[in-house]
Amino acid sequence: MMSDENAASGETPEVETPVEETIESIDPTAALRVENSELKDRVLRTVAEMENLRKRTEREVSDTRTYAIAGFARDMLSATDALSRALMMLPAEARESGDATTKTLIEGIELAEREMQRLLAKHGVKPIEAQGEKFDPHKHQAMFEVPDASKPEGTVVQVVQAGFAIGDRILRPAMVGVAKGGPSHAPADEAVDKSV
Repeated sequence: MMSDENAASGETPEVETPVEETIESIDPTAALRVENSELKDRVLRTVAEMENLRKRTEREVSDTRTYAIAGFARDMLSATDALSRALMMLPAEARESGDATTKTLIEGIELAEREMQRLLAKHGVKPIEAQGEKFDPHKHQAMFEVPDASKPEGTVVQVVQAGFAIGDRILRPAMVGVAKGGPSHAPADEAVDKSV
């Protein structure tokens, strides 16, 4: 009957208080340290998030600068190809023995093609090296196979249409013919010395 005695004496019964309230009521500096630690953690997380956002934005801006003209460059490649085909269709005798007008026309087409190639290169569009390289499905598109035992199998032996890349992205793969029937590209196994 303790509760009756407490009631008779006018004392209030003891109520258990949570530990946090006890710490705050006992040591306010400890409570401030806990709050300071929580705020410091939030600030550090916010700073890290902002740094990540800044880096991601810089990367996106850089990619946009590099690849913004990709569609336009792809379209320009079609025009450059048309000029190249026009030059290839001209017979050799027209270049050598043609009249002044024909020679001037040919020079104009060659100049236009070179200028378009220069402008594409200026904006980061580079041709993909294919001739003599090992076939790479990321850079090349195989159009046909050429039986050739003298070349390693999978080697590009003919380029039908040049490929181009902008930065590390392929605008258009090179259309190629690939050697078939030769030795593989893998390095030859080293001979094992059996005399040991």
